[in-house]
Amino acid sequence: MKNPLNTPWINLAQPRLGAQAVFATDDFFAPKERLILPEEPVFIPDKFDDNGKWMDGWESRRRRDGGYDVCIVRLGQRGQIKSIDIDTAHFTGNFPSSASIDACLCGDVMPGADEAWTQISPQKELQGNSHNRLAVKCDKAFSHVRLNIYPDGGVARLRVYGRIDIDWSQINPEKTIDLAALENGGRPIFANDEHFGRLENIIAPGRAINMGDGWETRRRRSPGNDWGILELGRAGVIEKVLIDTSYFKGNYPDTCSLQASSGTIDHIENLEEHSASWPTLLPAQKLSMDREHVFQTAITSHDPVRLIRVNNIPDGGIARLRLFGKIKP
Repeated sequence: MKNPLNTPWINLAQPRLGAQAVFATDDFFAPKERLILPEEPVFIPDKFDDNGKWMDGWESRRRRDGGYDVCIVRLGQRGQIKSIDIDTAHFTGNFPSSASIDACLCGDVMPGADEAWTQISPQKELQGNSHNRLAVKCDKAFSHVRLNIYPDGGVARLRVYGRIDIDWSQINPEKTIDLAALENGGRPIFANDEHFGRLENIIAPGRAINMGDGWETRRRRSPGNDWGILELGRAGVIEKVLIDTSYFKGNYPDTCSLQASSGTIDHIENLEEHSASWPTLLPAQKLSMDREHVFQTAITSHDPVRLIRVNNIPDGGIARLRLFGKIKP
């Protein structure tokens, strides 16, 4: 799944994190569940169903009452929202004229009728067959978003980019957790190459479902190696590393190494140059195809770290990376 906003924030509205489209005032032409599908939307010219033209997204019928339509999405986990993409791909004569976004923090799957909503993006004119990108300036954490479309029509995908909000006071510092996991607040910062698969995939929940569900670079034709930067959910000491090359058979890296820093991205101006000199966390380890590799004794002694550089040497793909350790109290 590509991130058209090209930011280091993750999509909080993705089903693999548990996100759900829980309510729509109307989804006559296309069901609300398609609004948050991870795949890029497609258009099939000659595909129709019982209600009309099949469209890959959420689409309501034509309103005649002066109102507007709404779809509520429960985020995978509560988070701070930084930007939103209302993607109207393939909707040309049937996209909404405008849209606004509200958000709330609610412990229930479906917010009640008396729930207090906060407008995080005011009503804005939309363009058809386009990424309509909205910046959000709010530091609060939310669990649900409400997409309001005026007056009706279709939206292919809704992406809600931000960062999962973790209450670290509830985490036992003696408990070993995956410090890099998306669900624990980890996030991708930058990769020099994401030609076949995004860096975010390697810290996603569960095992990879296929080769496309990992991070894979193109075939390297120049000296050096490919690399990506991850930020842990919280600084910690890493005790065990798991590198999974599931589904990568003729295209896994020959070796993989990790470097680490205790700094934060806010204080690093030239990330590529700076990260190349970070201390080694895991020296280059030989990999093999389609298997999980576990490393413990090879991990170097280190103080709590926050940033990780993953080196695919010289190139290739990995399915998952797990960095098990304890948070810094």
